[in-house]
Parts: sequence; C-alpha cells; structure tokens
Amino acid sequence: MKVSKAQVQANRAHIVETASRLFRERGYDGIGIADLMAAAGFTHGGFYKHFGSKADLMAEAAVYGLEQSAAQTAGADLSEFVGQYLSRSHRDEPGEGCTMAALCGDASRQPDFVRETFAAGIERQLAATELDGGSAAEARAKSINTIAHAVGAIVLSRACPDDSPLAQEILDVCRARILATLAPPATSE
Repeated sequence: MKVSKAQVQANRAHIVETASRLFRERGYDGIGIADLMAAAGFTHGGFYKHFGSKADLMAEAAVYGLEQSAAQTAGADLSEFVGQYLSRSHRDEPGEGCTMAALCGDASRQPDFVRETFAAGIERQLAATELDGGSAAEARAKSINTIAHAVGAIVLSRACPDDSPLAQEILDVCRARILATLAPPATSE
C-alpha cells in the first residue's frame, strides 16, 4: 500500500518528536535506532527512508526541542519562567524539559552540523529571552549569563542523586541568584 506524501511527512514529524523526547531522557548514546523507531511505532527498517543517519535525526530532533524552548520563553514573564525552569519537576523530567540542559554535554561530542544546530538554538533562546541591560552588548551578556546559569543549575542538580539535599540546594540558590539579577535595581530617593 502506497503512503501519501502527507502521511510520510506526518510519520517523519512523529519520529522527530519521539526522538527529541527520548534523546533528552537517555542521551544520544542511550538509545539506538531500533528502540527509537519502536517507540515511535515504526520498524527499524523504515528509519533510512526518513533519515540518512542517526546524526541527521539528532540534529533535526534538536531543532525541534530548541524551537519549543525558545517559543516557551518568548513573551513569558521571565521571573515565572525561571521559577518553573529551576524547579524540581523540570529537573526530574528531562524528556519533557529543556533540550539544552539535557543534551548540550552530549552535543559537544557530536559532528559539527549537530553542534551548529545547538548554536543556532542557543541564539534563538538568547533572542527569546530579551533582557534589559543598557547597551545591546550588556543586554546580550545578561541574557547569556542567565541562560548559562539556569542550564548549568539543572545539569548540576541532575548529576546529584534524586534524594540528595544538594540537588535541591543547587536549584534554590541558583533560582534566588538569577531572580535577584532580574529584579530592577532599587532606586534611591
């Protein structure tokens, strides 16, 4: 039975979405093509009809996840976003969370085109964050600091055992410090 072009595109999109979640949960080396395709409801043999390699899928899944992150940040109240981002629920659900926090370490060991995908996604996230900081360079530096601080906090917290007091302390301290930098400076009267 012939599959329509629209169905082929829908199948590919479903594979990318499934891969994005599974890569965030398990890392790039934590899941093989056969298990990934089975999770998406397809056979292993169908993979190469959609993608040239696992790295091609990694890049496409990263684009998907990074675009989701930027879209969630754009226009959001940044204090509320930081509170949610540096929460225990985000820390404990990497498959549903931020692609940068889950995969930047893995991405650093991937081919250039995968790392370029992450660089473009980080740029989109910086643009979506839009922090005030005086000059454009100061605003960009503040955005980079905020994103790196938040992502780093999640990475460090996830590296600790789930019931570790340190895991929660990292989230609490970093959330408080980031929120303090986002607050408008007190004015003297």
